Amino acid sequence: MSLPAATSLRRTLLRRLAAPLSLLALMSGLIAYWLAWQYTQHVVDRSLADLATAISKQIQIAGPEAPITVPPLAQAMFSDPVEHLVYRISDGETEIAGDHDLPLQGTNVRRMHFAYVFETLYKGVSVRVAQVRVEQPKGNPIVVEVGQPVHHRFRIAAEFLVAIMMPLLLLLLAGWAIVWRVVNQQLNPLTDLADSLNRQTHTSLEPVDETFVPVEIRPLTGALNALLGRLKTALEAQRKFIADAAHQLRTPLTAVKLHAEQAVNAREPQKVSDAVRELRAAADRAVRLSNQLLSLARAEPGEQAARFVDIDMAALAFETGAEWVPRALASQVDLGFQRLDDPDNDTPLIVRGNPVLLHEVIANLLDNALKYLPPARPDGGRITVTVTQTLTDGMPMAEIVVEDNGRGVPQTQQADLFKRFFRGDGQTESGVDSGAGLGLAIVHDIMTLHRGSVHYDDAAEGGARFIVRVPLTNRPAPDANDGKEAKRIKDSAATAHAEESEADAPDTGR
Repeated sequence: MSLPAATSLRRTLLRRLAAPLSLLALMSGLIAYWLAWQYTQHVVDRSLADLATAISKQIQIAGPEAPITVPPLAQAMFSDPVEHLVYRISDGETEIAGDHDLPLQGTNVRRMHFAYVFETLYKGVSVRVAQVRVEQPKGNPIVVEVGQPVHHRFRIAAEFLVAIMMPLLLLLLAGWAIVWRVVNQQLNPLTDLADSLNRQTHTSLEPVDETFVPVEIRPLTGALNALLGRLKTALEAQRKFIADAAHQLRTPLTAVKLHAEQAVNAREPQKVSDAVRELRAAADRAVRLSNQLLSLARAEPGEQAARFVDIDMAALAFETGAEWVPRALASQVDLGFQRLDDPDNDTPLIVRGNPVLLHEVIANLLDNALKYLPPARPDGGRITVTVTQTLTDGMPMAEIVVEDNGRGVPQTQQADLFKRFFRGDGQTESGVDSGAGLGLAIVHDIMTLHRGSVHYDDAAEGGARFIVRVPLTNRPAPDANDGKEAKRIKDSAATAHAEESEADAPDTGR
């Protein structure tokens, strides 16, 4: 399928301005010609009537001597070859002067003072004739006719038209030149804007200068500047992320290299075994960090929104928590689940989202809580996953709270808690490496993708309390009594998680 040809704004403006201007000039010319023709007819008819009246006056003055004195006078008056005048003077019985073939009557008759003007045929040519009757005391009245071919007045009308149209054509040419200049001048800001954008590079992305930009174009330049700002922020964040990721990957990869060299150079079997064990641990850390970086990339806005499905957050939270029970038991931690708004757990909390990413949110929070719980507390370590429905700014939300009774997060570190690669300290209280500091950043980005939120509160017992909220959908909730919805969510989450992630449980760090 061929794409439509791009239209030129300059050509469109010139066409839509010059075409009406030309049409206006054409209409003005037609109107001018019609006026010139009407004026010519009136002037020529008046001239013929005046000539006929002048001869009639001479006939009255001459009296009985008119047949003798009038013919030389008429010959002198109508002998101009330029005017192409014809005449006839007769008393109905005898011809006094002129051409006797000139008709005495015709069509399109009109009266002008003492004369009648009509149109007739003379020798096959259309002529306009003015006729005046002079009454005589004795005998028939003398009829005076003066005629002129009609084409003569066309010539006069054309001369009038040329005289009118020459200034009009000059004005039309001047109008075209003005339209061309004005259109080009008004489009110059767009050319300057294009030049300014062409000078931009992926490292500069400076905003467009709007000092000399017309008001009508400022919405476009404002949108471009906003887009450039967002693009610049995204590129800076990407550069920082790549730099931080390279820095974070350098450490485990260096450790892998060192332990591999130790294993190669070791002579005693115990040292070889220790070096291989350390090599495996360093490789595990590199794999966990790579999986976290992939999870962070998947949480970026884009095509993930197209994979959203309906999910029961209550069932997803329970199933995810159940997956972490063996690790919690191994760490002597009591991992519990409670539903505050519906103790019977019958009402699903349906949200629209990606089951893999939402599963990873809960898994990251649980992993984070298990890492930072002190080992073998006298009162026992506890982690509680609470699910409820709440209202935020009038919008119904599914709320999941992961709370522990550890040492919490110091007040000075809470502002940076969800930043990438931020870690409160290098080691947890259990002596385990706290990770790369990506877990909570992943949770934050996934919540942003789902139009939800995550924030931190100090728990009542002094531990950490992470609150996740996801908007509920307005769709009717499916029947949860038969357990089919929970099974569907669990199966889809497990399948998608197996396809998109190779890690059994992601490693995180504050």
